[in-house]
Amino acid sequence: MKRVSALLLASVVHLLTLAFAVLGAWAILREPGSLVSWVIGAPILAVGWALRPRLGRLPADAEVLDRSRAPELYGAAARVGVPRPRKIAVRDLAARTCYERVGLARTPVLVIGLPLWLALPPTLRAALLATAYARQPTGGERLVGEALNTLEAWRDALLDSAAPLKVRQEAQTAITASSLGVAHQPGTAYEVAGFIGRLFGRVLGGPVLLTRYALTRLARAGEDQAKARQRALALRAASAEELARLEELTADGGYLAPMQAAALRGESAAAIRQGVLARSRLTDDGVLAAPPGSELLGAGESALIDQELLAHYTRAIRGFGLIS
Repeated sequence: MKRVSALLLASVVHLLTLAFAVLGAWAILREPGSLVSWVIGAPILAVGWALRPRLGRLPADAEVLDRSRAPELYGAAARVGVPRPRKIAVRDLAARTCYERVGLARTPVLVIGLPLWLALPPTLRAALLATAYARQPTGGERLVGEALNTLEAWRDALLDSAAPLKVRQEAQTAITASSLGVAHQPGTAYEVAGFIGRLFGRVLGGPVLLTRYALTRLARAGEDQAKARQRALALRAASAEELARLEELTADGGYLAPMQAAALRGESAAAIRQGVLARSRLTDDGVLAAPPGSELLGAGESALIDQELLAHYTRAIRGFGLIS
């Protein structure tokens, strides 16, 4: 019931955004030669455009890999996840690996954070890819998430604008005090416009905050179910033990310090990777076990991926000292 309520409320938010766009376009196209039509329609259309759902895009520091230069990585990503990504991108200093749909065509893209990827043995690399695919939201979750983003934009526009207005008012007071009535001062039109804007924000701000609060509560009610679904999907490609090891490793960030120290010593990316593999093979009693691997990503395949990404590793480790 709560899931249906969240979907209905999110749909109302999106329909309201669409109504702004349609109403603004209608006001302009009804009489395009009239200045009044543009004065009324353009702001309404601008509101609809500002509140539109975002299609998603790659981070500015993400570099898309050509399929011909990283065939093994594309093959591993296709084996672990369904549907397979059409593009794979890497980020030098971001640890998070995620699976996104970007652009108007909703192109599936896998974005790999190199610091964590470099620090993982093959088994945990497969678990990382499985976890990234499992976190992909369903259509309903995406609908609710975009509605929350729209309501957040409403809240920022209607309520957070009070701080700039307060600064402008203080500046006007300072001008009045310093000019002693000689210099030209902002007239009452400015004050009236500010008052109307604040009144408009207060009138619409209440319903927006109430809707945002209700939708947030409804979305949180389904978080446990979403996490259970994500875990079930991840378990199709990785074991529970591997997922637990990955979660423990990423939670404390302890994987990064040895690589940062090695980078400061001037070690190459290949040497840092060999150190990571040696530490992953070391058992509790100090014995080196066999190289780890999984059915989806074996040790040999993982090594080939490292060769494909060697140039990116070399560039990335130069900035590892910037990661905190």
